[in-house]
Order: sequence, then C-alpha cells, then structure tokens
Amino acid sequence: MSIGVLIVGLGQIGMGYDLGLDPARYVQSHARAFSQHPAFHLVGAVDPDPQRREVFGQTYQSPAYADLETALGRHQPGVVVIATPTPTHKDSLLKVLTLAHPKMILCEKPLSYDTEDGHLMVNACREKGVGLYVNYMRRSVPGFIEVKRLLDSGGIKGPVKGVTWYSKGFLHNGSHFFNLMEYWLGPMQAASVLKKGRTWGADDFEPDVHVVFEKGEMVFLAAWEEVFSHYTVELLSPSGRLRCEQGGEWIQWQPAVTDIASDGGPVLSVQPLAIESGMSRYQWHVTDQLALGLNGGESEICSGRQALVTLESMRDIVSRTAQHSTAQHSTD
Repeated sequence: MSIGVLIVGLGQIGMGYDLGLDPARYVQSHARAFSQHPAFHLVGAVDPDPQRREVFGQTYQSPAYADLETALGRHQPGVVVIATPTPTHKDSLLKVLTLAHPKMILCEKPLSYDTEDGHLMVNACREKGVGLYVNYMRRSVPGFIEVKRLLDSGGIKGPVKGVTWYSKGFLHNGSHFFNLMEYWLGPMQAASVLKKGRTWGADDFEPDVHVVFEKGEMVFLAAWEEVFSHYTVELLSPSGRLRCEQGGEWIQWQPAVTDIASDGGPVLSVQPLAIESGMSRYQWHVTDQLALGLNGGESEICSGRQALVTLESMRDIVSRTAQHSTAQHSTD
C-alpha cells in the first residue's frame, strides 16, 4: 500500500523545475517524483499562491490548500515535504509535528541557517519518533554514490585534493557541495578562509575557503551567479582525476596510465571513463532512497543529523568569514 505525501511549498523544487519537461526523462521536483514513485501517492500540497495551487491541482489531480492547518485537518500524510524558504523551515516543521504524526519529514536544504534551530528540529523529530531527512539530492543519485564506492574501495586512491565552484551563498547553495564532500571524504577536520568574498542575503557570504576533510582537502571558490551558473567539482587522486561538470550532469574519471609514447611516466588517460550521473531524474532518486529507508533498507539519503553536522561546520566557517571581514576593516 502506498504512503500519502503532503508537499508544503510549491516553488521550483516543490513543483516548478520540471513543469513542461518530458516526465519520462526529467524528474526534478518533489511533486513529480512522489506522483511517479509506486511507494507513494500525493494527498495534496500547501502554498499561499493561488496560481500555484491551481497549477498543482490541474497537473496532479490533487487538492492544494492555502495553509498547513487546513491541509492537516483533512489529511494525515505518512510523509511531509517542507519545501518552503529556509527561514520558515523550523516553524513549518514544528507545526507539522503539532498537527500530525508522519512517519518521515523531508526538508529542503539547508536544514536551517541557525544551528540552534537545527538542533531543535532534529530533537523535536527524535522525540516524536519521526524520521527527518534533508534534500541534499546528490548523495542519493547513482553517479555520486558510485564515486563514493570508488573512494571507499580504493578505486580512486587517497588522499585527494580538489576544487569546487559554487555560487548563490555558501550556506544556501554551497552547502550542496559541502555536504557532498562530507559524504565522500568524511567530516571536516580544519578550515581556513582564503578570501571573504561578498555577502549574500542577510546572513550568508560567498567566501573562498580551504577545508581539510578526513580523507582529503578541498578549496571552495565562489563564482558569480549573475554572470553564469557554474557548479563543478574536480578531484585529483594519485590514481587519476575526477570531474563533475554542470552541477553533476556529467561525471568523468581519467585514470593515470603509463605514457608509452614518451618516457613511460604516468599521465592522465586521453579517453576518460564516463560515470552515468542520473541527475536528470535526481528527485526520483531521492524519493527512491526515502522508500528504501521506509522499508528498512540501507539508504544514502541525508539524515537530519548529518545535515546538522553540515550546518555546524559551515556556520563555523561563516563565523570565521565575518571575523576575517572585521579584522580587515580594523587594519584599513
């Protein structure tokens, strides 16, 4: 029997990203993912915008409500998706826990901008016996899971060094890749701010940062979203080079090979090996991992506690960024 799902927030990730795209090829919103997956069915959605509610109803033949109280007065879903703006995550989650008792809550990333709120959310779900997960989708996508397998098995030898380009805020969008590096390379061991960069919103920055993880180190560099989107990861290993381009739309591994044309020294292969990404259907993969967890299987989806570790590490770096800025001003 499938599990009922209520989506709170019908913005881009809630519904908009794949509207008008071929549903056989693209699953990039919660609405499409849960409507397609056999383990779930949509019971409804919540959004204050009447036009979004109308589009949802027409597209998914499910009711949409203006407020959470009305929705949870009519439905008791097994899964609630919180896809509202980050500053509202805590209040939405606590309201859900007051009005309903779902098996799981899937919250958009980042969990919060505030570590105290993050702890409160994780603890509140634990006390209610509700599973909490956060939508860092890449760690549920097959290509990124395969990279982790290669790193863990020694197919990609350590230690590794790498560069990640991000934009639209370190906490807001950079957290996608920070969480991914924790998934691949283990917890943060140390960090240093190379350059403060500009501010993003009320409480975020776009710093250039050097981070040492358990199994390697990474430099995060801020790009300019208003010029063009640029989200990439490059890892260098003693055994080769890994490239993830366009946010992970394609992944390539170049193994180190013997150069028979010259002195026999090692070079990168001129024929990279493609790793099938799966990013065109990323939200379906998240939903599938959620279903695995519900059925007691091993799931790669990011838990609320893992997302809280990400938030704490990144807040520490943002705090250092603010201190870096203050120190610079004091010497001007």
